[in-house]
Amino acid sequence: MSIAQPRLLKYEAKSPRTLEIAADWKLDTFELRNRRYLGGKSKLLQFIDTEIYSVLGRYPKSIFDVFAGTGVVANHFATKGVPVIANDLLKHNYFGLLTFLGPQRININSLAEKLTLISQQKPVSNYFSEHFGNTYFSELNAMKIGTFREKIDEIAKSLREKAALITSLIYAADKVANTVGHYDAFHRGQDNQMDLELKLPLIENEIGIKNEVYCHDSVALAPNVSSEVAYLDPPYNSRQYSDAYHLLENLAAWEKPEVHGIARKMNRAHLKSDFCGKDAPEAFDNLINRVNADLIVVSYNNTSAALNARSNASISDDELIGILEARGKVTIREVKFNGFTAGKTKKRKHTERLFMCVVKKK
Repeated sequence: MSIAQPRLLKYEAKSPRTLEIAADWKLDTFELRNRRYLGGKSKLLQFIDTEIYSVLGRYPKSIFDVFAGTGVVANHFATKGVPVIANDLLKHNYFGLLTFLGPQRININSLAEKLTLISQQKPVSNYFSEHFGNTYFSELNAMKIGTFREKIDEIAKSLREKAALITSLIYAADKVANTVGHYDAFHRGQDNQMDLELKLPLIENEIGIKNEVYCHDSVALAPNVSSEVAYLDPPYNSRQYSDAYHLLENLAAWEKPEVHGIARKMNRAHLKSDFCGKDAPEAFDNLINRVNADLIVVSYNNTSAALNARSNASISDDELIGILEARGKVTIREVKFNGFTAGKTKKRKHTERLFMCVVKKK
């Protein structure tokens, strides 16, 4: 195992045409990376890029981001001209992936016009304000969120346009929430009075031409796609993402379910991940055996002996390495890293590891 030396990556200007349209409509903009997310890899992109490049000697011909989350890794490689397959089981993440990486072209001027129209809607009491007003959001912001969400379903003309409108609303809601970036709980007596503002996503249509975006169970999807590289960033511990982001998932799906308890959580049984808890090794084995790729890259940090029991790694290093070695030669690279957490885990020395498996030819 060795400490990686990431190579410097050149920052590239983003979406000049989208910026022009935003200025015409007097809208601010946002990027895919402008959301805090548990386990997010924004600060590790150089590390991941460097290690994949060092094995292949070039950028991959294609990459499958199996647990894409907000999509920072998939988006990074897409901006380098790599066709990506991006997947996430949670619908609010899927809509974000479609927004920034989807292959369906979108009329950005029309999107800006519709965001402006939505922002002009008079907020009224609704499902969202009834359940989430004066908790996660101020009463006014909760009314706006629910009113705007209803209008999106009324005016969206395509799947990607709907995804982009919903993603704008999700990013806006996340900015004014009375939370620390997730929805396991809200700050009592600390009403965030920031005004909800819909912004235009910095979209580049050309990036998505050769991409595929899915909202599927990873084990079921894996045998149906193929890529040169498969990148896996599975949940590390017992904390379910559907618990931390239930509210945003509720807002994205907009099925208006009953919610329960102080945290206002809906039924999430259909969103629970086998990669959290005792079934994680079996789930990981099933997934690795179904992946069609020449290089399998797994992100997994060193939380096997965490100070908080809920943060204990669900898969031991021995289990992870053994499963990967059944597919090919494994090397491990690591870098020091402290990521965004749920706020309950004591500080400790973290390293983020990449388990690199060069798959044996059959």
